[in-house]
Amino acid sequence: MANKKHSRRRERFRWWFSRKKKKADPFDSRAGITDAVEEDAGFCGWSMEMDPRISTHELRVFVGTWNVAGRSPVRSLAADLDEWLNLKDIDHTADVYVLGFQEIVPLNPQSIIAGENATEATNWNMLIGKTLNDKYGCPWLTPMLNPINSDDYYYSGIPETERRYISRSQITTQLRSQTRSQTGQSYRYSRYKLIASKKMVGVFISVWIRRELLKAYSISDVRVCSVACGIMGYLGNKGSVSVSMSIGGTSFCFIAAHLASGEKKGDEGKRNYQVSEIFRRTSFPRLPRDGNLVPPTILGHDRVFLFGDLNYRLYLEDNLARELIRKQDWKALQEFDQLQKELEDGGVFQGWKEGSLEFPPTYKYSSTNSNRYSGGLPSRAREKQRTPAWCDRILWYGKGVKQISYFRSESKFSDHRPVSALFSAQIEADKRANCRLVVPALVPSGTPCSIAEQANGEATTTLTSLIKTDADACPTNR
Repeated sequence: MANKKHSRRRERFRWWFSRKKKKADPFDSRAGITDAVEEDAGFCGWSMEMDPRISTHELRVFVGTWNVAGRSPVRSLAADLDEWLNLKDIDHTADVYVLGFQEIVPLNPQSIIAGENATEATNWNMLIGKTLNDKYGCPWLTPMLNPINSDDYYYSGIPETERRYISRSQITTQLRSQTRSQTGQSYRYSRYKLIASKKMVGVFISVWIRRELLKAYSISDVRVCSVACGIMGYLGNKGSVSVSMSIGGTSFCFIAAHLASGEKKGDEGKRNYQVSEIFRRTSFPRLPRDGNLVPPTILGHDRVFLFGDLNYRLYLEDNLARELIRKQDWKALQEFDQLQKELEDGGVFQGWKEGSLEFPPTYKYSSTNSNRYSGGLPSRAREKQRTPAWCDRILWYGKGVKQISYFRSESKFSDHRPVSALFSAQIEADKRANCRLVVPALVPSGTPCSIAEQANGEATTTLTSLIKTDADACPTNR
């Protein structure tokens, strides 16, 4: 009898130890949470209604747009970029910088019909990279682009051993603790990395992400697409360039656009049509491995931003518009804004949002180095008569986005003033997957966008080796 009891007790101990040795349940809410996550729990937004395996994080996304009137970037423009990107206040720096440009080349027949030339895009990216990294990274860094003429490109991710959660407060603390000398020694790498860049004639988009975010999240499926809808409906003097990507478990789409100009009655209809064409024809290549995870269209993304020289004007006579501008009565002026009316009526902009316009119209200034709008009375010789308007705009679509600020800068570089907006965007990260390696996203030829790009002779510009490992130094001869 005693032996029988001893045998049962031994079996119970064996069963108990076997349970302790078993693998953790992959569906256990505690599985996959590293020490770094537990230390940074304040950065995660938890909800009792949410899956406990999913954490919600907040990113700051800076979106800017600027029509540079066909002018090439110069070194003296660095101060203007610094003001536009609002880099003076560390607390207001962004995690992601998305910059859209229009007319980076003159819109003449030669530029429109000729094949793509990456020179201007490269020059802009070098200036942007230097401006972003001058304070918070390598002041001597000038990121070089490797133009890819084929349809294959990739983003190589952070190795599994280096990825961990990091909060904005931790990032800000690190930035504040770095002096210039420390930056050259301890932080020998660029603070912001170029993720994607795309040019179509004069429309150009450039996307930069803070290095720490590349360690914290799985950033994958970086893809680009361009839609030409200018002359005859297919030339690239007007249209859009778009970037799609996934950050953690959330998909983002950024669209830089340049729409039809004109302030005659009915011209807004041309712009509406081009927007509908951009929505219809923008299609990001889907890969066999994607399944249903990657949205192929613009509105299929979780967070969408549309920005650029959208060219919507005012339903108002020139002298009345200038009188309201003189009074700085922006609320009254907005009542005559074409885009505001389109947003209210729905149509192609159904579900889209825009912040309140609390700044003067951005177009058209008489010339460079001028604070005076073109035209007016008395009119000057050879000066175009244009009613001032908010041509340069930033819109967003989807939940989980909150606008923090919306303002214009005062650079006199072109006849447009640059506009920018800072957003707080939520992303969801699966804690079971936060240490995955990012599989390179190869774009197969023959997709709708790649066919269009080949036909127009466009060059897709990406950085083929954005992030390697922490062993990559910041070379001085780059």
